[in-house]
Amino acid sequence: MSRRAVLIKVIVLAAFLIVQIRLVDLMVLKHDLYTSIARLQRTIGRQVLIRRGAIYDRNGTELAINLERPSIYCDPKVIKRPEKVALTLKDLINRKPAELMEAMAQNRRFVWLARKVSPRVARKVEMFGFEGLGVLQDTSRFYPLHSMAAHVLGFVDIDNNGQEGIEKVYNKELIGELQKSINRRVYLRRDARGNLLYSGVEFESQGYSVVLTIDQGLQAIVESALNRVVDKHKPRAVSAILMDPYTGEILALANRPSFDPNEPGRYRASYRRNRAVTDLYEPGSTFKIVMATAALEEGIATLNTRVDCSGGVVEVAGKRIRDTHKHGRLTLKEIIQKSSNVGAVKIALKLGPELFFKYVKKYGFGQKTGIDLTGESPGIVKSPSEWSGTTLAAMAIGYEVMVTPLQVLNAYAVVANGGYRVRPHLLKAVMGRDGELLRVVNSSRAERVISARTTELLKEAFKAVVSEGGTAVKAAIPGNTVAGKTGTTKLIDPKTGRYTNKHFVSSFVGMVPVKRPVFVGIVVVWDPKHAYYGGEVAAPAFREIAEKALSYLSVPREDNLKDHILVYNNREEPSIIR
Repeated sequence: MSRRAVLIKVIVLAAFLIVQIRLVDLMVLKHDLYTSIARLQRTIGRQVLIRRGAIYDRNGTELAINLERPSIYCDPKVIKRPEKVALTLKDLINRKPAELMEAMAQNRRFVWLARKVSPRVARKVEMFGFEGLGVLQDTSRFYPLHSMAAHVLGFVDIDNNGQEGIEKVYNKELIGELQKSINRRVYLRRDARGNLLYSGVEFESQGYSVVLTIDQGLQAIVESALNRVVDKHKPRAVSAILMDPYTGEILALANRPSFDPNEPGRYRASYRRNRAVTDLYEPGSTFKIVMATAALEEGIATLNTRVDCSGGVVEVAGKRIRDTHKHGRLTLKEIIQKSSNVGAVKIALKLGPELFFKYVKKYGFGQKTGIDLTGESPGIVKSPSEWSGTTLAAMAIGYEVMVTPLQVLNAYAVVANGGYRVRPHLLKAVMGRDGELLRVVNSSRAERVISARTTELLKEAFKAVVSEGGTAVKAAIPGNTVAGKTGTTKLIDPKTGRYTNKHFVSSFVGMVPVKRPVFVGIVVVWDPKHAYYGGEVAAPAFREIAEKALSYLSVPREDNLKDHILVYNNREEPSIIR
């Protein structure tokens, strides 16, 4: 072999070896890098929020789920004749041509033109065949029961981020894990002409599902009752809550006016407000629970202690406080039963500011209950150092103090459960993607705030309210004992800044059956028409709710059960507060 031939052979072998080394470098060592580059040349990326978990009631009824809804997008780098695209789409997706032109002029590879459109609209867009224009399967939050439990559930925005209610409070759980894993990248291929191709990429991850304490059956009962209150009394607003007094589990919560979380933007912000936990009002006689508890706990009075009610009027610091009826001497039990303002004021004055305020705080007024909902108000309670000469008397009958319906309900739950203050809550459990339980809420009672004996005495007094001679006989349920308290307060006229005799807040809070209450409930009616006393407006609504709820829960009647209530020893000589 000649020298020349050997040299040529060496050069050929060397070239072949270089090619082989380069191929190994490209195909093995830098495979991932060049695959990514190739993919980037033929694809565009879009961050998509993962699918939210579902929301269920305590029995597994679906309250919030996901539906597939198509969305329309474009690649501004590829799309041609944007003017024609804009004019073609404007009526179909209800957007102005100028807005569409602006969207298609962005220096990006992926831009939404319309989110969550109907399948009909999506099919028409696909039929147009515009280069750089396509349809992607998106997810839309759907509430199958529409307005039912709307203020509990809340709603989401266009990107499925929780905005209010449970959807917001448990957003991290519903989107899955923590923030680090909430997004993924969906790749959209382009063909040789630059058209975007989507082949239905599946969601790689899904959020966790949430189980609530709400019972859809009880929720329906409450909402139906509120609808009847609205029809009959034409109020400005109504709120109602049912709660398990032993665990703090919210069984039902509703407000009127309400909204459909499927279309929250169609409603005024006031319709979306969860008044049961956000709106403040002066509670009136339902606040007499503080006076009665303090008197019994501190030994100032017994249920049989008589108070001179001065013919239905008492003057405190130059201000006259009256009863709706003239009373002479009433026992503490009768003061509660007949809702005597004069009697309540005289006992509160005997207690004094510090002792009275002690029990205001024990019941949790002036602080949030801690419920897992957005927007809860702590209420407004002034400390004794800020009180005027009439504040103690006013607070004794539920004025000069602002509370939420939930706070009042939580106070009466203390009486119902034997003296413990619980934390109201809505979360029962969090379920994993395969249905496994990741978290179960163990409801535990807080420390005791009043004695068990005092709660039994209070039950006896509140039971009298719903008996003959009480202010809430219309809350009575045949076959079961009900205990509770009415409230009626005047509203302030915003024009004059004074209380008006034309506008009121009517309320009733109660428990049933008294022996071992299955639930505590409250109904608050803002500015009812035609009637306004709590016993006339709110008590009948409570009765309707409670009677149907007991039947729904299969709670047996108490007709043949021995009454367990501790009746105060009548042989003790009662004292008199003048």
